[in-house]
Amino acid sequence: MALKKVNLKEKFSTFTAHWTPKIVGELNQQHVKIAKVKGDFVMHHHENEDELFFVVKGCLKIALKDQTIVLDEGEFIVIPKGVEHKPYAEEEAHILLFEPATTLNTGNAINELTVDKLDII
Repeated sequence: MALKKVNLKEKFSTFTAHWTPKIVGELNQQHVKIAKVKGDFVMHHHENEDELFFVVKGCLKIALKDQTIVLDEGEFIVIPKGVEHKPYAEEEAHILLFEPATTLNTGNAINELTVDKLDII
């Protein structure tokens, strides 16, 4: 088996669309995903999956019912399953997500932002 390193800067340069996660790695039935985000997402939760948000570039805000968490470059947070959250970014941010392979990006809120078939890059 040939092992290959992943260059995130290179991977981010391959797409421009916001809120369209791409798979860049997989381990133990978990996906490592990247996405470019800007503007509002949708308030949602995941019934069975925890979700890790890591900010590679920019600033990501995550609105919860009672507070807003601000993540700057190099920071991450784990949103536990069942917790409603709404990510948003005033300016474009680049994020890395780590979550079970079964995780749907919009969780319980199916809408035009739902991506059910992810590209592997």
